[in-house]
Formats: sequence, C-alpha cells, structure tokens
Amino acid sequence: MSMTPPPESTGEPLPSTPLRLVALEVEAHVAADGWDQPARMYALVRTAALVEAEPGLAEQLAVSLRDAPDGYTTIEQELPQDGRPLEDVLEGIEWPDAVDGCAVVVERIMLPPEAEADLPDDPDALVEAVAQHPERADVRLVAAVDREGGGHSAVRARTPDDAPLLEGPDLVPGLVHALRRTLDASA
Repeated sequence: MSMTPPPESTGEPLPSTPLRLVALEVEAHVAADGWDQPARMYALVRTAALVEAEPGLAEQLAVSLRDAPDGYTTIEQELPQDGRPLEDVLEGIEWPDAVDGCAVVVERIMLPPEAEADLPDDPDALVEAVAQHPERADVRLVAAVDREGGGHSAVRARTPDDAPLLEGPDLVPGLVHALRRTLDASA
C-alpha cells in the first residue's frame, strides 16, 4: 500500500474541517484502547441534526454543539467478527439518509513498495512472509467520508511509541473509496 505525503510535509497546514476533526477524534478514541483491536466503524451524524431529531440529547451534546455547530457526532457500529476482510464487510453496508458520513479504523501491516516484488502469490505464504518481513510496519489507518464527497485519513505507526500521526485527504485512498461506496449505495 502506498501513501501520498501529507500536506504538512510540504509546509501547507491542513484546514480544520468537521470531517478532519472527527477523523482525529476517532483516531484518539481508538488509540486510547491500545493496539491489537478489531476494525471499528462509526456512523457520522451532524450534531445539530441529531439534537433536532432527538431533543433528549440536547444537554449531553450541548458542548459539542456550542464548540462545533457544524460538527459530527460519532455513533459506533457493530461489525461482524466472522473473519471476513473489512473490505468485504464494507461492500454490504448501506447507510440510512440520516447518516451524513462514516468512519472506519483498522490495523494493518505495511511494507515498503520495493518489498512487494518479492512477495509470494500463495495467500498463506503471503501472510507468513509479510508477518516475518524485517521492514514491516504495524499501522492504524483511519478513514472518514461524508455524503458531500469529502474525505480525510490518518495513519499512525505502532512504533516508536511516540510515532507522529500522518494525516491528509488521500493517505489511504482504497479505504476512503470503499467507505464512499457505502454512502453511494444508500443514495
């Protein structure tokens, strides 16, 4: 998997959009639980719309609504733990109209692009080769998308412990695209 350099590496600051902020919030929430977690998925609903639809939540969401009136509230979704790859699970997801976007967090192993040429074709041998590769990097990937076509992603390496969070709209394009399809399917 290749990654596009984040805009901050070129000196350009990232805008603090609601989608970026919710992606960072989701990453921090999942990171607080440590590593070796299953994939996690979140529905994104505009906080103002949620309060309008569910007035009983107004007090609980008052600070969020005050601080980010155009922001999102995350609602964690249960994902099947049946061993299917996340990409296959995403193909069967459709969101109701009340959902304004979605986010997913998944841990993966990444290799440098030059390592891919030496990988075996056999799926079992591939898993073993990747797991044993000396240049492997365990990473946490976050992708968030909205119905307007926006997207934001983040990547954090497991090591070192203080690894920086890389972020940008196109760091994990395959995952962003798969999430967009879940929103398109329900349109």
